[in-house]
Amino acid sequence: MRTQVAIVGAGPAGLTLGRLLENAGIESVILESRSRAYCEARIRAGVLEQGTVDLLREAGVAERLDREGIVHHGISLQFDGERHRIPLSDLTGGRSIVIYGQTEVVKDLIAAREASGLPMLFDTPAESIDLERGIVRHAGNEIECDVIAGCDGFHGVCRESVPAGALREFTREYPYGWLGILADVEPSIDELVYAHTEQGFALLSLRSPTRSRYYLQVDHDEDVDRWPDDRVWEELQRRTAVAGWTLQEGPVLEKGVTGMRSYVCEPLRHRRLFLAGDAAHIVPPTGAKGLNLAIHDVRLLAEALIRFYERGDEVLLDAYSDACLRRVWRCEHFSWWMTTTLHLQPGGDSFDLQLQRSQLHYLTTSHAQATALAENYVGLATV
Repeated sequence: MRTQVAIVGAGPAGLTLGRLLENAGIESVILESRSRAYCEARIRAGVLEQGTVDLLREAGVAERLDREGIVHHGISLQFDGERHRIPLSDLTGGRSIVIYGQTEVVKDLIAAREASGLPMLFDTPAESIDLERGIVRHAGNEIECDVIAGCDGFHGVCRESVPAGALREFTREYPYGWLGILADVEPSIDELVYAHTEQGFALLSLRSPTRSRYYLQVDHDEDVDRWPDDRVWEELQRRTAVAGWTLQEGPVLEKGVTGMRSYVCEPLRHRRLFLAGDAAHIVPPTGAKGLNLAIHDVRLLAEALIRFYERGDEVLLDAYSDACLRRVWRCEHFSWWMTTTLHLQPGGDSFDLQLQRSQLHYLTTSHAQATALAENYVGLATV
């Protein structure tokens, strides 16, 4: 098979890139090691930045998002038993976030590509990549291409195909994780609540008007079997309690523990291979940046490829890595800052706790600090 761009990975990054290239008349083939059913059921992020929503609209895949997505104009920070609202839209000139699960974004993108009839190969793991010749091998077959887009996640084959020593890697491991549940119960909150307590962090979120998504800080290697439903609800009630408000409980549909890390590799390009999304960088989920960073990567990559195929101009391709990394490191810092501000630090003491409380008080009383949080949370427009 011969194509212009081989896209390895059918997550949000690979599928969005395929859609943007399709709209520009550029050929692509998408390979995915997992089944379609797996990709469409994989529960991940659910907070879309303003820029992500705008791009999906421009790409023509936001009809259901606009119908079912839940627009939020603020978030709340809870500490010392009180909640303080950060008015995101008021502080950012009207920009907002939309609650719409990554699973739903993937479904929309797959449906759009299926309707176009373009190649999309599920259950087809890329086995090796020839960066010299531009070949992706799978199950005894070869896809020859001009460009390879590595959108295959942290454990994928694309980054591993780069010769040793060609990439610099930066890693931060966190000693805690998130125990997350999806509950079949109407959310008890109108907007996300980030709670800092002496028992640990908690997050109140949602996936739809009838499904709630809640998280608790636990050890990074916590055994989920130690958390029966009753214990989860008891701890959520304890960490999120405020006067005059009640957390409604319901059947738990899914439960799991996610470890937390920060990771960046540089550069994001090696010859004809371009890395995007989790193949290039990981952020802890506290700042809701993972999916949004992936979409921003492929926005830049699509612009560069369109310019290359339309004009023969490689300027944007050459600038791709640096352009991505400016935003990656901004989001890495924001996610690290949110994480360390809100989570109890193992081995920490009362001094650490007081510093966190002071920072949270400053955030909720300083217009400048609240604006900085809001700008980063809804997605900086110029980085």
